[in-house]
Amino acid sequence: MPHPPILAPSLLAGDHAHLADSAGNVAQLGLAWLHLDIMDGHFVPNLSFGPETLAALRRAGSTLFFDTHLMLSEPQRYIDAFAKAGANQITIHIEPAYDHAETLRRIGALDCKKGIALNPGTPASTIEALLPLVDLVLVMTVQPGFGGQSFRAEVMPKLAQIDAWRQTRGLNFRIEVDGGIDLANAPQCRAAGGDTFVAGTSFFKASDKPAFAAAIAKL
Repeated sequence: MPHPPILAPSLLAGDHAHLADSAGNVAQLGLAWLHLDIMDGHFVPNLSFGPETLAALRRAGSTLFFDTHLMLSEPQRYIDAFAKAGANQITIHIEPAYDHAETLRRIGALDCKKGIALNPGTPASTIEALLPLVDLVLVMTVQPGFGGQSFRAEVMPKLAQIDAWRQTRGLNFRIEVDGGIDLANAPQCRAAGGDTFVAGTSFFKASDKPAFAAAIAKL
């Protein structure tokens, strides 16, 4: 059975002077997940948040599921810090060279859900062997680094391939799509197997956020 759809608003598109308020707006809509884009200025050409941001949100009272996306050259060095700061799920990228399987095991040992991510130009085959180890596969539909980019529809066959592996192998991971997601392309992603939708600019700039959330829930 397919997973019910989840909307994970990306805090990167929120008000950086009032991040706790942006997270609070997500919770007030009855949403469960908050997506946190962690960028190091090396793996991607931008800087964003560190573990202290997560810890501060927890101190401010946030009980959201922190879906933590590490866009880092050496994510294995920071797993413990993000888990301690309040991450519920930690997703690492396949592209940098490090021990992916061991890092995923470490994430699990810290009582966090485990995710593996791949960029638009990265073949699905690069993560195939890791699929039994993960709770989520994150398929980037833009080149990561900056919000507000246009959705890349050419990634859809890769999304469908990962979904086919999930179904034929009896696996139960979620498939998350991230990058330019809006109400026009979310149905296309859902049809290809996506069930978890990261929305940054399209969500936080929406004039009617409850309608946006309701539309994703009905996919």
